[in-house]
Amino acid sequence: MKKKMKGDKKMKCMYCGCTDSKVIDSRSADEGSSIRRRRECNGCGRRFTTYETIETTQILVVKNGGNRQTFNPAKLKNGIIRACEKRPVSMVKIDQIVEDIQKQIYNSLEQEITSKQIGEMVMERLKEVDEVAYIRFASVYRQFKDISTFMKEIESLLSKN
Repeated sequence: MKKKMKGDKKMKCMYCGCTDSKVIDSRSADEGSSIRRRRECNGCGRRFTTYETIETTQILVVKNGGNRQTFNPAKLKNGIIRACEKRPVSMVKIDQIVEDIQKQIYNSLEQEITSKQIGEMVMERLKEVDEVAYIRFASVYRQFKDISTFMKEIESLLSKN
């Protein structure tokens, strides 16, 4: 016998509005980050699909000027893609970097993170993957003002090798 939790809401059929349905099939989706459920309405007999995902707490990114915005993994991915343009870095590797940084951010259990901390995480990973992509990202992130600052970063990279 299923126990109904207090405040538990039933999934409503998108065709007839009936709240009584049965799960026909469940499968892992989005590389295990969600569950896809195929349902059949007990009212009209039509089938529909629902997705179950983990609810995450919202993380705010504190920008240099002090303003805050919601953490957006897509924005992070776009910045890394730009740095890796025309470099031998696969999308699989880029996705791994984004996922790794996302996990680190959520595992910190903090509700706010600075853009500086995120930038350092990206640079740390890019340095291991592709030095040119690292320099590209660093030049934008650190806002190199002139060639001497750029050269210092390259010299720092070369001295560590």
